Amino acid sequence: MRVAVVGAGIAGLSAAWELRRAGHEVIVLDGAERVGGKLLTGEVGGVRVDLGAESILARRPEAVGLIEAVGLADRLVHPATTAAAVWTKGALRPLPPTVLGIPADTRALAASGIVERVETRSVPVPQEDVSVADFVAERAGREVVDRLVEPLLGGVYAGHADALSLRAAAPQIAALGEDPVSAAVAARSVPAEDSPVFAGIAGGVGTLPEALAAALTAPEVRGAGDEPRRDVPPAVIRTGCTVRLVEPHDEGWRLLAGAVGSVEAIEADAVVLATPAPASARLLAEAAPEAAFALAAVSYTSVALTTLVFEEALELPGSGFLVPPVDSRFVKAATFSSSKWSWVGESGHTVLRASVGRAGDQAALQVGDAEIVARVLADLTEAVGPLPQPAEAHVQRWGGALPQYEVGHLDRVATVRRSVAGVPGLEVCGAAYDGVGIAAVVASAQEAVRRLTEGTRESFT
Repeated sequence: MRVAVVGAGIAGLSAAWELRRAGHEVIVLDGAERVGGKLLTGEVGGVRVDLGAESILARRPEAVGLIEAVGLADRLVHPATTAAAVWTKGALRPLPPTVLGIPADTRALAASGIVERVETRSVPVPQEDVSVADFVAERAGREVVDRLVEPLLGGVYAGHADALSLRAAAPQIAALGEDPVSAAVAARSVPAEDSPVFAGIAGGVGTLPEALAAALTAPEVRGAGDEPRRDVPPAVIRTGCTVRLVEPHDEGWRLLAGAVGSVEAIEADAVVLATPAPASARLLAEAAPEAAFALAAVSYTSVALTTLVFEEALELPGSGFLVPPVDSRFVKAATFSSSKWSWVGESGHTVLRASVGRAGDQAALQVGDAEIVARVLADLTEAVGPLPQPAEAHVQRWGGALPQYEVGHLDRVATVRRSVAGVPGLEVCGAAYDGVGIAAVVASAQEAVRRLTEGTRESFT
């Protein structure tokens, strides 16, 4: 079977990898000039760093397994420190143990001074989807929402608890039940898994797409049983090749792709769309209009990551900090990369990374890079104390980077999957569906390929 994968981010490359390992001919198409999507490395101040996502959820097997499969197992690393803080009420305060912001140690929370009062009400869990804020505020109080849940959700989605879906964006909180604080405290008393929660790659998580692309185009691939196979042709990866139309054709599919003035027809037996929701909505308008309509309702927000490199080795507390929106700071989070990741710290420089931009507040990004750097430095100086002038600063803007899992998101996803399931030889995957983290996106790609190749289309209701 010849499969066209649209999108060369981690979702598309993961789908292509699974398809090739299963023995299928694959062509990957992307309008960008490089593979990787929002995974990217670059050199700032002579130090190689991630300019996009920098960590992977290690307790899920999908991304770690992929890293190992493409030959990067020896570069898999874990944070040197995970001691994070919350910058609130004029100070950096240690982040106590929580379940996505739900306090799991009330003594540690009281000592931190982050919130003045935690409520522990037991309220039945609603059958319908509600916002994270509505659920938590009713059971633990608004201050827990504002100063704990909001900054943690903001670090993942750059969104707001008042809009984000409890069941889609915070299933960990929903799972705590009608009295989430008591459940979180009780869960902490049970011996926990001692394996690291997060992982990275020495040299940057942004090297994963490059390794994956190299493995896809190699003469030999290891099949599902890990046996070497030379009977499967190398995948073809075409960047700078925008897909403009996807339509059923004869017994398969026809795609029109390429630059304006040089569009060509590409035929395939099946198609996997691994593109953001707006692009997928456009491409599905004719083949699966119900899915297209649902995807058009998924909103996205933009962020900017500012990397600062200092020649001096600076003493910084822990791995970084989060910032609650109620504190009205420019920076929403900061990572002390040279403290968090040993491979960065080995450079001898201090590397700080700050994130800017939240849903509904895109004005923060409507300024030049120099102003962003100046405002980031002002916030960092207020948070950690005086800083020297950085040797170099880099602003990486990610426009429309993060899908917002707003209330009703799971219903929209079910609609998409139900609509797509009715179209033979078509699948979708990516961050718009079941999670925005790398592990969740890889899992989304793997499930899409399984449905496509096994012919198993579940009933999505």
